[in-house]
Parts: sequence; C-alpha cells; structure tokens
Amino acid sequence: MMDASKRRRFPTGDLARVAVFAALIAVLGVPGSFNLFGNAVPITLQTLGVMLAGAILGTWRAALAVVVLLVLVAVGLPLLAGGRGGLAVFAMPSAGYLIGWIPGAAVTGWLVERAGRNPGIFPLMVACLVGGIGVVYLFGIPVQSLVTGVSLGATAVSSLVFLPGDLIKVVLASGVARGTQRAYPDAVPAVHRERLRSGEGR
Repeated sequence: MMDASKRRRFPTGDLARVAVFAALIAVLGVPGSFNLFGNAVPITLQTLGVMLAGAILGTWRAALAVVVLLVLVAVGLPLLAGGRGGLAVFAMPSAGYLIGWIPGAAVTGWLVERAGRNPGIFPLMVACLVGGIGVVYLFGIPVQSLVTGVSLGATAVSSLVFLPGDLIKVVLASGVARGTQRAYPDAVPAVHRERLRSGEGR
C-alpha cells in the first residue's frame, strides 16, 4: 500500500518533467552571461527557465527542478551561464539570486495553480513577475549587498539594470507557457493536479 501511495505522489512522468526543466534551465546558460555597468551579478537567460518551470510545472515540481540543477552545480558540473559550477558559486555576489530561484519558481507555480484550469496570459504574467522577479530579487539583492559590502539601497538601485531584460523574460515565459498549455492541457498545473488526485496522472 505504501509503495502504491508513493507512486501516486511521485509519478514517473513528473520525475521526467522535473529532469527536463532542470536541463532546460541549464541549456539557457549556454549563450553565456555578461555584466552591465560594472554590476557584480551577470545577466543570463536562465531566469527565463525558472519562470517557465513555475508556469508549467506548478509549485513543487518547479522548485524540485531548480533544486536538481543547483545540486548538480554544487557538485561541480558547469551548468550555470559562463560554464560556472562548484560550491564557490554559492559564495559569489549572485548566490542569493541562485537560491532565490527555488522559492521564485515555487511562487510562480503556486500563483499559476490558483489561476485555474485555463490561465490567461495576464495571470501568467503576474505569476512570472511576482515569482520570477519579485521573489528572486528579494533573495538576491540582500545577499549581493552582504557579499560585496555595498549598501542595500545602492545594491537595489544597481539591480534595476536587470529589470528591462527580466520584464522581457516575463512576456516570453508567459507566451510560451500559454501556447504550451493550449496545445497540451496537462501543462496547466491545476489540470495536472486534478488528474493526479483522480489517479489519472502518470
């Protein structure tokens, strides 16, 4: 009975989706990174993957996908933009943003789940904005300030350089998620959750 319960809670399909999105976030680091105006934290495409994970996977699967990626990074795989990897990256100014990806993906997913079985583009954008930008910045800015020794206010101001690009990522992630969910209803977190509860999920 316990084994059957575990299979219902952790379907093979879910584990595969988690692995796919961990890989997607890693692949989005391939184009590399760059720093604007001397900011200590690089700009990358990987936050786009975090938003997509939340919008398509929902709360816990999205968070787990990011955890899988960061664990692989911690053991030394160069999966972050610019080929970075190893425990040293978690002592860099960008460490707070990396850790913030976990709750950021989870909050994005949680909000999309509450948007129902047919989330429109606006709820998806709000979810990506709150989780993918607001929550990630909430973790990233204080840690960057602590590591660099720059005041919290000055760090927050310098981080505004990320905002235009992140807003573009919000639009892209919302559009891709909406298109995917129209073609594949199980990509709607609320629909997937209902199927799991009814025993239809795999």
